Amino acid sequence: MTESLDTVLRDLRACRICRDAPLYLPPLPHEPRPVIQASATARLCIAGQAPGTRVHASGQPFTDPSGVRLRNWLGLDETVFYDAAKVAIVPMGHCFPGLDAKGGDKPPRRECAPTWRARVFEALPAIELVLAIGRYAQAWHLGSSQGANLSETVTNWRAILARPGRPRILPLPHPSWRNNTWLKRNPWFDEDLVPVLRQEVARLIA
Repeated sequence: MTESLDTVLRDLRACRICRDAPLYLPPLPHEPRPVIQASATARLCIAGQAPGTRVHASGQPFTDPSGVRLRNWLGLDETVFYDAAKVAIVPMGHCFPGLDAKGGDKPPRRECAPTWRARVFEALPAIELVLAIGRYAQAWHLGSSQGANLSETVTNWRAILARPGRPRILPLPHPSWRNNTWLKRNPWFDEDLVPVLRQEVARLIA
């Protein structure tokens, strides 16, 4: 019997695996604060990487400059973006993983996706489109069919989006400022992909 989404969210928000019983050392260096936005009626799912420092502080996904850029790509204002009934936001890692030696975000904790991803998506029956943002989400949702790198995967977006099955997957680069150079080198992203992305999003949240 499929679990209710309320049960899954309750358990996820109480999760402390990476802090109290980590499968991969070292343990999370701070108190967990799992971040997720989900409703059983959402048809669109944003699959990102993991919360950063600002999202860890706010407890709400994409409350940072990356969120501003992402909402622009999607053609959504904050009201609709944060409407869980329409948009699910399910990162690969639900807690801020900490900073590396260079001050960048560490990768999502490896305990998180195997523990929670299947349970969450089984409780989201209405999802029709997953926006796989960044390499970690693309590796999980596309598996061996992803490209050798992010550029190859995102360049192949039309073929990936057209694949049969549900939910459909659309690969995107992360909207972080760290990808400014990539976006400048790939003007087709704004010219070709973003208009289709906005059409898909508008249809799903209508």
